[in-house]
Amino acid sequence: MNVETKFFTFADETNPFRLRSGQTLSTVTLAYETYGELNADKSNAILLFHALSGSQHAAGINPAVPGIGDLWTEECKTGWWDGFIGPGKALDTDKFFIICANYLGGCYGSTGPSSINPATGIPYAAAFPNICMADIVDSQIHLLNYLEIGCLHAVIGASLAGMQCLSLATRHPERVRLVIPIATSMRSSILQRIHNFEQIYAIERDPHFQGGNYYQGTHPDEGLALARIISHKTFVSLGQMNHRARDEVRQPDDDLTFYHVNFPVESYVLHQGKKFVRRFDANTYLRVLEAWQKYDLAKEANVNSYVESFACCRHQRYMVFSIDSDVCFYPDEQEALATTLEQAGIPSRRITVHSDKGHDAFLLESKLFTPHLAYTLENSW
Repeated sequence: MNVETKFFTFADETNPFRLRSGQTLSTVTLAYETYGELNADKSNAILLFHALSGSQHAAGINPAVPGIGDLWTEECKTGWWDGFIGPGKALDTDKFFIICANYLGGCYGSTGPSSINPATGIPYAAAFPNICMADIVDSQIHLLNYLEIGCLHAVIGASLAGMQCLSLATRHPERVRLVIPIATSMRSSILQRIHNFEQIYAIERDPHFQGGNYYQGTHPDEGLALARIISHKTFVSLGQMNHRARDEVRQPDDDLTFYHVNFPVESYVLHQGKKFVRRFDANTYLRVLEAWQKYDLAKEANVNSYVESFACCRHQRYMVFSIDSDVCFYPDEQEALATTLEQAGIPSRRITVHSDKGHDAFLLESKLFTPHLAYTLENSW
């Protein structure tokens, strides 16, 4: 299935998009894709949020996206949830209309740091404002309004996208009936903040970063590669990483002058870092990491407790997924979410997926999720 990215633009000088920080954007473009057909009463729509380094391209083959240059590598051309979306799959396009948008601040066609600032005619770079999860969600509410979708059948998100999923459900409760957060949490954990700060520091200390104003020169590839290496160990289980490393092409260690690469796993993570910089923008990475750092569901909803966050959600149903080998969003985080939903009187179920692949199981093992996703989407109990 060949698909094509579409673009939706909103806001203008007289009615700018106001961020939670108080800053504004005079115009916002969202890159998005859709799969399946919207039914007559527009009741079969599913909004799918993508995770940290994903894109709007969730299914099928998209050979190119206008305006993003070389970032659309071969790795990007097949949809990141292609095993989940399509006829007869977990998100069955014979039944549902699926929408996925590149988040605000992204680098795959949505307005972000690499986009042209209309006030200056050059990329925003360091001038692109701080964003939070609520800003990302609110921008996509504009997209739903444009598509004239009043209430979603479901909203789905894994990892950071699960945070956006919960943000939409609690801050715009009338816009969704079924909520499916996967391997996520109600707030950033201390361990996540440490891992994220290590990545932020790696990029900021790259001499080519130039405070974010690097688009006209050398990009901070070494800092971004190191950030990816730091993060990768939380996305893939150690056993799976060791297994993958056996077949990894040995990477030249010409970046090193004293130490030489001795083990396959070292070559593996080096390869992951170098591959990542070819398809992602460092400024986008920093802006989204910052949104992750600040995320707290109750604070974004301006309430005093997580239970209170769900006070207006009693018409909704929740299916919460955990991954037993996840060391990025530990299953304890989803247990806390399930407990909070119970205390709030919200109907919910929780499934633990047993996988040896770690956090990335939600990307890699559709067969483990499909029966539960399909049943939940078709039978909202």
